[in-house]
Amino acid sequence: MATIRSVLSKTDLPAAEARTLLAHLFAHYFQLPKSALISRDEMPLSGPFLTDWQALEARRMNGEPIAYLIGKRPFHQIELAVNSAVLIPRPETELLVDLALQEMARLKQQNPAAARHILDLGTGSGAIALAIAAAFDEPQEAISQPRIVATDLSAEALRVAKFNAVHLNLDQHIELIEGDWYHALPQPLFTGTFDLILSNPPYIHAKDQHLQQGDLRFEPLAALSDGIDGLSCLRTIIAGAPLFLRPQGFIAVEHGHDQLSSVLQMMNRAGLQAVKSYTDLAGHPRVVSARKLN
Repeated sequence: MATIRSVLSKTDLPAAEARTLLAHLFAHYFQLPKSALISRDEMPLSGPFLTDWQALEARRMNGEPIAYLIGKRPFHQIELAVNSAVLIPRPETELLVDLALQEMARLKQQNPAAARHILDLGTGSGAIALAIAAAFDEPQEAISQPRIVATDLSAEALRVAKFNAVHLNLDQHIELIEGDWYHALPQPLFTGTFDLILSNPPYIHAKDQHLQQGDLRFEPLAALSDGIDGLSCLRTIIAGAPLFLRPQGFIAVEHGHDQLSSVLQMMNRAGLQAVKSYTDLAGHPRVVSARKLN
Protein backbone atom coordinates (compact mmCIF):
# COMPACT_ATOMS: atom_id res chain seq x y z
CA MET A 1 0.00 0.00 0.00
CA ALA A 2 1.34 3.41 -1.01
CA THR A 3 2.02 5.98 1.71
CA ILE A 4 3.28 9.56 1.79
CA ARG A 5 6.74 8.23 2.67
CA SER A 6 6.82 5.81 -0.27
CA VAL A 7 5.47 8.40 -2.71
CA LEU A 8 8.14 10.90 -1.68
CA SER A 9 10.88 8.30 -1.97
CA LYS A 10 9.89 7.39 -5.55
CA THR A 11 9.13 10.74 -7.16
CA ASP A 12 11.63 12.52 -9.42
CA LEU A 13 10.30 15.92 -8.35
CA PRO A 14 12.36 18.08 -5.97
CA ALA A 15 11.29 17.29 -2.40
CA ALA A 16 9.85 20.78 -1.72
CA GLU A 17 7.71 20.68 -4.87
CA ALA A 18 6.47 17.17 -4.14
CA ARG A 19 5.49 18.15 -0.60
CA THR A 20 3.61 21.21 -1.85
CA LEU A 21 1.56 19.12 -4.27
CA LEU A 22 0.94 16.40 -1.68
CA ALA A 23 -0.12 19.00 0.87
CA HIS A 24 -2.62 20.32 -1.67
CA LEU A 25 -4.09 16.81 -2.05
CA PHE A 26 -4.05 16.23 1.71
CA ALA A 27 -6.12 19.37 2.24
CA HIS A 28 -8.53 18.33 -0.52
CA TYR A 29 -9.03 14.72 0.52
CA PHE A 30 -8.57 14.79 4.29
CA GLN A 31 -8.81 18.49 5.31
CA LEU A 32 -5.40 18.07 6.92
CA PRO A 33 -2.58 20.65 7.06
CA LYS A 34 0.86 20.30 5.47
CA SER A 35 2.31 19.14 8.80
CA ALA A 36 0.34 15.91 8.37
CA LEU A 37 2.85 14.91 5.69
CA ILE A 38 5.24 14.26 8.57
CA SER A 39 2.90 13.17 11.35
CA ARG A 40 0.95 10.78 9.10
CA ASP A 41 3.59 9.78 6.58
CA GLU A 42 2.56 6.09 6.89
CA MET A 43 -1.15 6.76 6.19
CA PRO A 44 -2.39 4.42 3.41
CA LEU A 45 -3.35 6.38 0.30
CA SER A 46 -6.45 5.58 -1.71
CA GLY A 47 -6.65 4.91 -5.43
CA PRO A 48 -8.26 8.29 -6.29
CA PHE A 49 -5.61 10.11 -4.23
CA LEU A 50 -2.81 8.32 -6.08
CA THR A 51 -4.45 8.95 -9.46
CA ASP A 52 -4.63 12.66 -8.72
CA TRP A 53 -1.06 12.65 -7.42
CA GLN A 54 0.24 10.96 -10.57
CA ALA A 55 -1.59 13.50 -12.75
CA LEU A 56 -0.14 16.45 -10.80
CA GLU A 57 3.30 14.87 -10.78
CA ALA A 58 3.24 14.39 -14.56
CA ARG A 59 2.06 17.94 -15.22
CA ARG A 60 4.78 19.36 -12.97
CA MET A 61 7.41 17.17 -14.62
CA ASN A 62 6.25 18.74 -17.89
CA GLY A 63 7.01 22.15 -16.40
CA GLU A 64 3.53 23.40 -15.55
CA PRO A 65 3.74 26.00 -12.74
CA ILE A 66 2.89 24.78 -9.26
CA ALA A 67 0.67 27.82 -8.74
CA TYR A 68 -1.58 26.65 -11.58
CA LEU A 69 -1.53 23.05 -10.34
CA ILE A 70 -2.75 23.98 -6.86
CA GLY A 71 -4.76 26.99 -8.03
CA LYS A 72 -3.37 29.60 -5.66
CA ARG A 73 -0.42 31.85 -4.91
CA PRO A 74 0.50 33.99 -1.89
CA PHE A 75 1.10 37.67 -2.64
CA HIS A 76 1.96 40.38 -0.13
CA GLN A 77 -0.37 39.63 2.82
CA ILE A 78 -3.08 37.77 0.86
CA GLU A 79 -3.56 34.51 -1.03
CA LEU A 80 -4.94 34.65 -4.56
CA ALA A 81 -6.67 32.10 -6.75
CA VAL A 82 -4.84 31.80 -10.07
CA ASN A 83 -5.26 29.88 -13.29
CA SER A 84 -3.85 29.99 -16.80
CA ALA A 85 -5.92 33.11 -17.62
CA VAL A 86 -3.71 35.27 -15.39
CA LEU A 87 -0.07 35.84 -14.62
CA ILE A 88 1.32 34.22 -11.50
CA PRO A 89 1.91 37.09 -9.03
CA ARG A 90 5.60 37.50 -8.26
CA PRO A 91 7.52 38.98 -5.32
CA GLU A 92 8.97 41.85 -7.38
CA THR A 93 5.45 43.15 -8.04
CA GLU A 94 4.94 43.54 -4.30
CA LEU A 95 7.19 46.60 -4.63
CA LEU A 96 4.31 48.38 -6.38
CA VAL A 97 2.05 47.60 -3.43
CA ASP A 98 4.61 48.84 -0.91
CA LEU A 99 5.06 52.11 -2.81
CA ALA A 100 1.30 52.57 -3.00
CA LEU A 101 0.92 52.04 0.74
CA GLN A 102 3.69 54.55 1.43
CA GLU A 103 1.95 57.10 -0.79
CA MET A 104 -1.40 56.42 0.89
CA ALA A 105 0.21 56.96 4.29
CA ARG A 106 1.56 60.30 3.08
CA LEU A 107 -1.86 61.35 1.80
CA LYS A 108 -3.55 60.26 5.02
CA GLN A 109 -1.16 62.42 7.01
CA GLN A 110 -2.08 65.40 4.84
CA ASN A 111 -5.85 64.88 5.09
CA PRO A 112 -7.18 61.77 6.89
CA ALA A 113 -10.79 62.32 5.81
CA ALA A 114 -10.18 62.84 2.08
CA ALA A 115 -11.47 60.17 -0.30
CA ARG A 116 -8.66 58.52 -2.23
CA HIS A 117 -8.80 56.80 -5.60
CA ILE A 118 -6.40 54.25 -7.07
CA LEU A 119 -6.22 52.87 -10.62
CA ASP A 120 -4.68 49.44 -11.27
CA LEU A 121 -4.20 48.99 -15.03
CA GLY A 122 -4.00 45.39 -16.24
CA THR A 123 -5.06 43.89 -12.93
CA GLY A 124 -4.95 40.19 -13.93
CA SER A 125 -5.77 38.19 -10.79
CA GLY A 126 -6.35 41.46 -8.92
CA ALA A 127 -3.08 41.07 -7.02
CA ILE A 128 -2.04 44.72 -6.72
CA ALA A 129 -5.51 46.15 -6.16
CA LEU A 130 -6.56 43.53 -3.62
CA ALA A 131 -3.29 43.64 -1.67
CA ILE A 132 -3.78 47.39 -1.25
CA ALA A 133 -7.44 47.00 -0.32
CA ALA A 134 -6.57 44.31 2.23
CA ALA A 135 -4.08 46.61 3.92
CA PHE A 136 -6.85 49.11 4.58
CA ASP A 137 -9.58 46.62 5.45
CA GLU A 138 -9.45 47.25 9.18
CA PRO A 139 -12.02 49.10 11.36
CA GLN A 140 -9.54 51.79 12.34
CA GLU A 141 -8.70 52.36 8.67
CA ALA A 142 -12.29 52.64 7.46
CA ILE A 143 -12.16 56.39 7.02
CA SER A 144 -9.15 56.13 4.71
CA GLN A 145 -10.23 53.04 2.74
CA PRO A 146 -9.42 53.91 -0.88
CA ARG A 147 -11.73 53.34 -3.80
CA ILE A 148 -9.89 51.19 -6.32
CA VAL A 149 -10.64 50.84 -10.03
CA ALA A 150 -8.99 47.81 -11.66
CA THR A 151 -9.05 47.25 -15.42
CA ASP A 152 -8.10 44.43 -17.75
CA LEU A 153 -8.63 43.68 -21.41
CA SER A 154 -9.24 40.00 -20.64
CA ALA A 155 -12.72 39.03 -19.49
CA GLU A 156 -11.31 35.73 -18.21
CA ALA A 157 -8.75 37.54 -16.07
CA LEU A 158 -11.46 39.79 -14.64
CA ARG A 159 -13.47 36.72 -13.65
CA VAL A 160 -10.47 35.54 -11.63
CA ALA A 161 -10.09 39.00 -10.08
CA LYS A 162 -13.79 39.08 -9.22
CA PHE A 163 -13.56 35.66 -7.56
CA ASN A 164 -10.59 36.81 -5.51
CA ALA A 165 -12.30 40.04 -4.50
CA VAL A 166 -15.40 38.18 -3.30
CA HIS A 167 -13.38 35.41 -1.63
CA LEU A 168 -11.33 37.98 0.28
CA ASN A 169 -14.46 39.98 1.11
CA LEU A 170 -12.98 43.05 -0.58
CA ASP A 171 -15.36 43.34 -3.53
CA GLN A 172 -17.05 46.40 -2.00
CA HIS A 173 -13.79 48.33 -2.40
CA ILE A 174 -13.00 47.32 -6.00
CA GLU A 175 -14.59 48.34 -9.29
CA LEU A 176 -13.57 45.98 -12.09
CA ILE A 177 -13.80 47.32 -15.65
CA GLU A 178 -13.07 45.48 -18.90
CA GLY A 179 -11.10 47.41 -21.46
CA ASP A 180 -7.79 48.35 -23.05
CA TRP A 181 -5.81 50.55 -20.67
CA TYR A 182 -7.36 54.02 -20.36
CA HIS A 183 -9.97 53.19 -23.00
CA ALA A 184 -11.71 51.24 -20.25
CA LEU A 185 -12.41 54.50 -18.39
CA PRO A 186 -15.33 56.66 -19.53
CA GLN A 187 -14.43 60.31 -19.89
CA PRO A 188 -14.85 62.86 -18.46
CA LEU A 189 -16.00 60.76 -15.48
CA PHE A 190 -12.47 59.61 -14.63
CA THR A 191 -10.47 62.60 -15.87
CA GLY A 192 -8.24 63.98 -13.12
CA THR A 193 -9.65 61.43 -10.67
CA PHE A 194 -6.82 59.27 -9.38
CA ASP A 195 -4.31 59.83 -6.60
CA LEU A 196 -2.35 56.76 -7.73
CA ILE A 197 -1.94 54.87 -10.99
CA LEU A 198 -0.21 51.50 -10.78
CA SER A 199 0.56 48.91 -13.42
CA ASN A 200 2.53 45.75 -14.09
CA PRO A 201 1.99 45.67 -17.87
CA PRO A 202 3.29 43.25 -20.52
CA TYR A 203 6.91 44.33 -20.92
CA ILE A 204 8.82 41.34 -22.32
CA HIS A 205 10.19 41.76 -25.85
CA ALA A 206 8.44 39.47 -28.33
CA LYS A 207 11.75 37.83 -29.26
CA ASP A 208 12.93 37.28 -25.70
CA GLN A 209 13.88 33.61 -25.33
CA HIS A 210 12.61 33.56 -21.74
CA LEU A 211 9.07 33.36 -23.15
CA GLN A 212 9.89 29.78 -24.17
CA GLN A 213 11.34 28.82 -20.79
CA GLY A 214 10.09 27.85 -17.33
CA ASP A 215 6.74 29.02 -16.03
CA LEU A 216 6.41 31.66 -18.75
CA ARG A 217 5.60 28.95 -21.32
CA PHE A 218 2.29 28.35 -19.56
CA GLU A 219 1.29 31.91 -18.69
CA PRO A 220 -0.95 34.05 -20.95
CA LEU A 221 1.30 35.51 -23.65
CA ALA A 222 -0.73 38.72 -23.95
CA ALA A 223 -0.05 39.45 -20.28
CA LEU A 224 3.69 38.92 -20.72
CA SER A 225 4.52 40.63 -24.00
CA ASP A 226 3.04 43.34 -26.21
CA GLY A 227 4.12 41.30 -29.22
CA ILE A 228 6.59 44.02 -30.20
CA ASP A 229 9.42 45.59 -28.24
CA GLY A 230 7.99 45.22 -24.73
CA LEU A 231 7.63 48.99 -24.39
CA SER A 232 4.38 49.88 -26.17
CA CYS A 233 2.11 49.28 -23.15
CA LEU A 234 4.43 51.27 -20.90
CA ARG A 235 4.33 54.13 -23.44
CA THR A 236 0.52 54.16 -23.41
CA ILE A 237 0.24 54.00 -19.62
CA ILE A 238 2.82 56.70 -18.93
CA ALA A 239 1.69 59.06 -21.70
CA GLY A 240 -1.94 58.87 -20.57
CA ALA A 241 -1.27 59.26 -16.86
CA PRO A 242 -1.36 63.10 -16.67
CA LEU A 243 -4.93 63.18 -17.97
CA PHE A 244 -6.19 60.83 -15.25
CA LEU A 245 -4.05 61.85 -12.27
CA ARG A 246 -5.03 64.54 -9.80
CA PRO A 247 -2.53 67.34 -9.14
CA GLN A 248 0.29 65.79 -7.09
CA GLY A 249 -0.90 62.37 -8.29
CA PHE A 250 1.54 59.44 -8.21
CA ILE A 251 2.27 56.80 -10.85
CA ALA A 252 4.41 53.66 -10.49
CA VAL A 253 5.02 51.03 -13.17
CA GLU A 254 6.92 47.76 -13.23
CA HIS A 255 9.33 47.23 -16.14
CA GLY A 256 12.01 44.88 -17.42
CA HIS A 257 15.50 44.85 -15.93
CA ASP A 258 16.98 46.41 -19.10
CA GLN A 259 14.26 49.03 -19.72
CA LEU A 260 15.09 51.64 -17.08
CA SER A 261 16.52 54.22 -19.47
CA SER A 262 13.53 53.95 -21.80
CA VAL A 263 11.00 54.26 -18.97
CA LEU A 264 12.79 57.29 -17.50
CA GLN A 265 12.60 58.96 -20.91
CA MET A 266 8.88 58.20 -21.14
CA MET A 267 8.23 59.76 -17.74
CA ASN A 268 10.12 62.91 -18.69
CA ARG A 269 8.40 63.12 -22.08
CA ALA A 270 5.00 62.93 -20.37
CA GLY A 271 5.91 65.95 -18.24
CA LEU A 272 5.94 63.92 -15.03
CA GLN A 273 8.34 64.97 -12.30
CA ALA A 274 10.03 63.65 -9.14
CA VAL A 275 10.98 60.55 -11.15
CA LYS A 276 12.52 57.73 -9.10
CA SER A 277 13.79 54.24 -9.81
CA TYR A 278 13.60 51.23 -7.47
CA THR A 279 15.36 47.87 -7.56
CA ASP A 280 13.89 44.44 -6.84
CA LEU A 281 15.26 41.95 -4.31
CA ALA A 282 17.81 40.75 -6.87
CA GLY A 283 19.13 44.29 -7.29
CA HIS A 284 17.68 44.79 -10.79
CA PRO A 285 15.92 48.04 -11.77
CA ARG A 286 12.26 47.05 -11.61
CA VAL A 287 9.92 49.98 -10.87
CA VAL A 288 9.84 53.66 -11.79
CA SER A 289 7.59 56.18 -10.09
CA ALA A 290 6.80 59.82 -10.85
CA ARG A 291 4.40 62.57 -9.90
CA LYS A 292 2.12 65.01 -11.68
CA LEU A 293 2.96 68.25 -9.94
CA ASN A 294 0.09 70.40 -11.25
